[in-house]
Amino acid sequence: MRVPIVAANWKMHKTVSEAEAYLKRLVELVGEKPPVELVVFPSFTAIPMAGRLLSGTPIAWGAQNAHPEHQGAFTGEVSVAQVADLGARFLICGHSERRHLFGESDAFVGAKVRAALGHGLVPILCVGETLDERRAGRAWAVVERQLAAALAGVALADGRNLVIAYEPVWAIGTGVPARPEDAQAMAGRIRAWLQQAFGKVAEGIRIQYGGSVKPGNAREFLALPDIDGALVGGASLDPDEFWAIARAA
Repeated sequence: MRVPIVAANWKMHKTVSEAEAYLKRLVELVGEKPPVELVVFPSFTAIPMAGRLLSGTPIAWGAQNAHPEHQGAFTGEVSVAQVADLGARFLICGHSERRHLFGESDAFVGAKVRAALGHGLVPILCVGETLDERRAGRAWAVVERQLAAALAGVALADGRNLVIAYEPVWAIGTGVPARPEDAQAMAGRIRAWLQQAFGKVAEGIRIQYGGSVKPGNAREFLALPDIDGALVGGASLDPDEFWAIARAA
């Protein structure tokens, strides 16, 4: 039985004081035993505070990005090792904004995934197609390429050590989510690919949907047989809205 995982990706939002107020409210809402696994991804500036505040609570946290090299002359970057040293548990890898705005290649995303696993972090690997790619009938070809590149050489002893987030790029931040049947069709193909790649271990790998998830539509996505949670962007910026989405799972 896969436990649903619902994650809040704040992107470049919230000062440290704003993040602290949010997390205190979320802890209050969640209580001691939430029915799902919750993860919060603050900006780097708020990570140390988040780690201290969330210690001893059922809410996990992680980093939105990190560089795969252990150390070196990479001005402005933060390494996976440094993120792990702060006590993070999760790392987002290959978010569409990193791929499309910052030019991260499939190979670079794969290096992040392997570095995350090597430092004991759980990578949330984001995959998804653009609108042009979907219209051209290439949606699965794109997602399969992203999976193959990111997970090349990866061996998993436990499926819980990897999360896949299917995020159709054309639905992110637009307010127009994919149709539930389209999300399920892609999630089903992803699951079949994972089973072929990892065998029985794949049964424990969770697949999230990401793309304009809101309290009003969360239930229809999270009820799909191959969707095990959500990677939430804009709607995660309010703790009450985020908790409403988590409860729908």
